[in-house]
Amino acid sequence: MPSQPTVDDLRENVRDLLKRTAVALKEGGVPFALCGGYAAYVRGAPEPDHDADFLVPAAETERAAKALADAGLQVVDPAEDWLLKVVRDDVFVDVLWRTCGRPVETDLIDRADVLPVLSVQMPVLAATDILITKLMALDEHYCDFTKMLPVARALREQVDWPLVVREVAGNDFAVVFLQLLRRLAVVP
Repeated sequence: MPSQPTVDDLRENVRDLLKRTAVALKEGGVPFALCGGYAAYVRGAPEPDHDADFLVPAAETERAAKALADAGLQVVDPAEDWLLKVVRDDVFVDVLWRTCGRPVETDLIDRADVLPVLSVQMPVLAATDILITKLMALDEHYCDFTKMLPVARALREQVDWPLVVREVAGNDFAVVFLQLLRRLAVVP
């Protein structure tokens, strides 16, 4: 019976697929930015142990899918109408064109900083935008503050907190999380 991959094996496979996806998007001329857990990791948060995520503007989805397929990557079109998946063996990378229920606009990508990620230069979502998108994803079905707290602590000095407060004001789960951060003296 074949052995199950370890967390380290899975993480290494995600890292490799993340790099291949970024290079394919770059070579295809598709505007993109690393987002989610790996974007937070690049900015100092703990490394995630599942998948990686990229954002592309909603108007660039077809070009992104073509660039990825042309690079020899396996592109899967899942049931959700706001992303595609790049899949290899037991790992995947999500390429999203909607976040928090809204189409990804070019300005979100334009605010990203080009940073070295696992030896590949690529746009990485700004810390404030990382936190806003993560907080706006909180709802009654997904409200795991234990994953959010290390990210907020790691990014706290890079974040425009007044902007975060304004942007997430309509999400009660995010508002409560911000109150927790204040009580723990993570943010002023």
